[in-house]
Amino acid sequence: MNGKYNASKLALSLIKDEMTIGIGSGSTVEVFLNLLGEKIRNERLRIYGIPSSYQAMLVGLRNGIILTDLAERQPDICIDGADQVDSQLNCIKGGGAALTREKILAHASEKVFILVDESKLVEKLSMPVPIEVLPFAYGYVFKKLSSICKPKLREGKGKVGPLITDNGNFIIDCDFGVLSDPEAIEAELNSIAGIVENGVFTSELIDAVIVGSDSSAKFRKPEFR
Repeated sequence: MNGKYNASKLALSLIKDEMTIGIGSGSTVEVFLNLLGEKIRNERLRIYGIPSSYQAMLVGLRNGIILTDLAERQPDICIDGADQVDSQLNCIKGGGAALTREKILAHASEKVFILVDESKLVEKLSMPVPIEVLPFAYGYVFKKLSSICKPKLREGKGKVGPLITDNGNFIIDCDFGVLSDPEAIEAELNSIAGIVENGVFTSELIDAVIVGSDSSAKFRKPEFR
């Protein structure tokens, strides 16, 4: 938890009054929002937020963030977490099934910062890549995926049947083994009709990763930035 806290605390230095934030999902983002709530109360700030999920919406509301949407405002900054980050700062996201809205917010934002603790860092991405798929296309997509990876439909917790995203879709977790070329995997997945979005977030989309340890946090930027 200290790594998440220290990364979130450093990210607070990026937030200014009247900013609009694209809000990712997950436990690290929740830590950040709780700290931001204290900053809002102590400094009497007005911060606007565009949440990527119902979880992010509820945590944002609890912490005094003024909710808005992409029709009203463009995010100045996007704050999100990741499930894995490789040495080139490519990421896999989607453990919380909010990957489609998270990727939209990342593309729509002026700056994108990913908050992680050290345990999320790897040399190469290797965890299964989540994809969001239209239920109507599930059978076709699953067969197509079976020829390039080991796909598995994600089951809901506490309910019978598949997990349903905030968009009303299914999640399939795609095991490619080690991803030697994340950009190629992202492009191949996006070429399959019925796939809404995938969980590969390449480094060109990211301005910096904030890595937290037990004692500190630091910015890491893609080499070409």
